[in-house]
Amino acid sequence: MSVDKGKLEKVKIIAYKKPEMDDGSKTGDFDAFINPESYQLNYKIEYAEGQGQGTSGKQQKFKAIAPDELALELLFDSTGIADEQPRADIWDDIKKFKKLLTDYEGDAHEPRHFRVIWGPMAFAGRLTSLNINFKLFKPDGRPIRALAKVTFKSSIDDKKRVAKEDPLSPDLTHQRTVANGDHLSLMSFRQYEDPAYYFQLARANNLTNFRKLTPGTVINFLPLEDAR
Repeated sequence: MSVDKGKLEKVKIIAYKKPEMDDGSKTGDFDAFINPESYQLNYKIEYAEGQGQGTSGKQQKFKAIAPDELALELLFDSTGIADEQPRADIWDDIKKFKKLLTDYEGDAHEPRHFRVIWGPMAFAGRLTSLNINFKLFKPDGRPIRALAKVTFKSSIDDKKRVAKEDPLSPDLTHQRTVANGDHLSLMSFRQYEDPAYYFQLARANNLTNFRKLTPGTVINFLPLEDAR
């Protein structure tokens, strides 16, 4: 399988009005100016607390799998060091970024839903925190560099949650048609709630370049057990 390793892909954050995160509810997106050096995925399993009086210990009783978390840091810079397009400051960039992430949707009266995509990583969730650390300034106080620390908590709509929790659901094996903007890791995430199966999907569908999918192409999704 040939892979285009020369193309630079930027971290993309896509905002949606609805938890289904379909194209019709998309409200905007953001491409990173500079890709982060790293990102952090956090997984947590919760157990029931409590221990009998006078006992030395207890068996941990499973309670729930907590939603996954994604944390990453994005650099904003207007000096031109990254894009060779120096600007007066980063204030407008920061305001647009904050507006995309924190504005409420009028109809839903709640914050937006997001997909964060970078290479094989496709994370769906909601913003839990945004911290902006301004690091470099012009003599008049205008900021020209800042580091935005963003944290998302995973979230899926109820239909996908039911399909995921029911191992016999027919939704785990069918076909999907490629739409504009789709790529294999995102489609893998939509189907399996895990982008890591993109390679198996490419192999099963005889795709020679999984980074460039042609709209209208039909992708055959394997049952989850066969995709592993």
